[in-house]
Amino acid sequence: MSSQPAWRHWLEAARPKTLPVAVIPVMVGTALAAAHRSADFGKATICLLFALLVQIGTNFANDYFDYVKGADTAGRVGPRRAVAAGLIAPRAMLRATWLVLGVAFAVGLLLVREGGWILLPIGVGSILCALAYTGGPFPLGYHGLGDVFVFIFFGLVAVGTTFYVQAGGLAPEAISCAAAIGLLAANILVVNNYRDAETDALAGKKTLVVRFGRKFALWQYALSHVVALLCPVALLLYGYHWPVLLPLAVAPWAAWLTRRLAIAREPAAQITLLGATTAYLAIFGVLLSAGLVWGR
Repeated sequence: MSSQPAWRHWLEAARPKTLPVAVIPVMVGTALAAAHRSADFGKATICLLFALLVQIGTNFANDYFDYVKGADTAGRVGPRRAVAAGLIAPRAMLRATWLVLGVAFAVGLLLVREGGWILLPIGVGSILCALAYTGGPFPLGYHGLGDVFVFIFFGLVAVGTTFYVQAGGLAPEAISCAAAIGLLAANILVVNNYRDAETDALAGKKTLVVRFGRKFALWQYALSHVVALLCPVALLLYGYHWPVLLPLAVAPWAAWLTRRLAIAREPAAQITLLGATTAYLAIFGVLLSAGLVWGR
């Protein structure tokens, strides 16, 4: 039994190190709105709150459903999960999942008020997929669709919706920015699944790494970096100036991360790489946001 206070267990279950996946898309979408002189930080704050709640709700749901399905066991090599470690009761985690996603829905209604009813199915879809990622009759993460989920909802949807709510429409370069962020967010999942390939296979969790092997995952990881780095170059075609090329400064880091993934064999190295890949997304997003504002 842990001697830590209960709030620390809940904080750990929220997985604060994953939250850049929610923050960065909102930052990029807001920077793009600023480039179009349409930034509204009140609306941006609502978008950020919704994204954070969906991310935390997804983390809670994963903690619960992976335990129920047997994917999180004593043999798991990654960071501990609260339910599997006996820190939080399964039923309490399930209740917390519904509570957080319920609050996310309420916040989403504020976005609907700001951006129109077209946002309602997007918000509902985001919440349902947060549950369906590891739960329900067809869990996305167990059928190799987790990467697609992350790319769509933490890339295309998060960046695009944040921009749309503030600007009142879409811009063609929003797709390029959203795709770059979505690919880098999915790379975090690639590293996570790369590490857990053996235990996932035993639990019947058929991630892309389990289906196609680690060599495929390495190529996916590398190509995602390459395509994301092409985004700033593409922005030049939309009339932006040289500051949008700021993210290219981290290209050597991308190459280094890819090399580290290729040689990582021990769980400790793979866990460190997971944190570094998240940090890369954060720095890339900050540089892209700065480039959008300064390069317009």
